[in-house]
Amino acid sequence: MTDVLRNECLYFAALDASGEWEGVLPLVRVRAPLLGHYLVSMPFLNAGGPVGTSPARAALADAAVAEAKRSGADLVELRARDAVPGDLRLSQRKITVSLPLPATAEALWDAFSSKLKSQIRRPQKAGFDARFGPEHREAFYEVFARNMRALGTPVLPADLFESIAVRLADHVVFGVVYRDAEPVAAGCGFVWRDSFELTWAASLREHSAAAPNMLLYWSFMTHLIGCGVRHFDFGRCTPGGGTHRFKQQWGGADVPLPWAQWTSRNVTAPPTPDRPVFRVAAACWRRLPLALTNAIGPIIARRLP
Repeated sequence: MTDVLRNECLYFAALDASGEWEGVLPLVRVRAPLLGHYLVSMPFLNAGGPVGTSPARAALADAAVAEAKRSGADLVELRARDAVPGDLRLSQRKITVSLPLPATAEALWDAFSSKLKSQIRRPQKAGFDARFGPEHREAFYEVFARNMRALGTPVLPADLFESIAVRLADHVVFGVVYRDAEPVAAGCGFVWRDSFELTWAASLREHSAAAPNMLLYWSFMTHLIGCGVRHFDFGRCTPGGGTHRFKQQWGGADVPLPWAQWTSRNVTAPPTPDRPVFRVAAACWRRLPLALTNAIGPIIARRLP
């Protein structure tokens, strides 16, 4: 967050009377002209709020609010997996979908509907194949950047994923679906203990008829089963949206993301693409050359929490 995105990181610790640490909270300051001033844990991710004992987590939330008041932040958003103790406002604008993984890929396949199986077989029959490993990071970013432009959204810098690959080498997984040598769908996510979250995923629209995204998700699941992972988290989405419905078809369960918020100006969320002004900007962004969006997109994206 600091070295690549140039955002200020604040680190809070809650101590008991004897000075022992009872909890911690990393907080990232994201500030952009016209877009606002935010304190978030963690930008781009779905968890990372205060951890520790219940009293410690409540004290850390209070500390985050105090810092927001001191520095004039528009919004504090603590993106925790579990409800943060205290009286902060609860945001329910995002959920995730979680799927338990069996011990074998065969057991997972048997649990799928015939329709889902046929969608996975389609790219397999067309000769698409999935590959995993850090050596596929650049191919992942190629697909990711092209898809973000198609969505009309600035792309995160390539340096961020390079830093993740080095600093979190034991936890990050890059996967890419290829048609011959061409990457056509790709994902990146994190393993923690026996769980995995697919944080970023993308596929090229010109290959959508062959459904390479279906092979991508299936291949991630089978790869992770082989690594001993037992829970597959599809990443956050908006309830009822198309992405939500895509994730539900795999048989997982909706899981609320109880993010805690405090605001001084009745701000309900950081900048989101559904605002009218952003819809206009997105339409223009899609018309720009890829080289240009890859050059200026990261400058903008680093200011969007």
